[in-house]
Amino acid sequence: MQKYKLRKNDTVIVISGRRQDKKKTGKILRIVSEKNRVVVEKIHIIKEYVRANPQKNIKGGIVEREGAIPIEKVMYYCKECEQGVRIGFRVSDSGKQRICKKCGVVLD
Repeated sequence: MQKYKLRKNDTVIVISGRRQDKKKTGKILRIVSEKNRVVVEKIHIIKEYVRANPQKNIKGGIVEREGAIPIEKVMYYCKECEQGVRIGFRVSDSGKQRICKKCGVVLD
């Protein structure tokens, strides 16, 4: 299990990958740490074929959902800098804080 500087609900920008997903921004919905992947809102939409299951009240058919992408292909999106930035840490009396490496603003 690895530790990442990115967290759930962080806004990220896609820096490489599929042409239609590049330079898009979205929130992290889930981090899959076993596979070093993240699921980002409205990025890497895949079509999944689902069988009907009346016991669980699921209709069958084609369902679109977000797929996982490698965590190396996303960067934190800083609203101050308006671009993808690296994340650093600053230790103070109140504890450890995440900061933007470019502008120095506190992210948490």
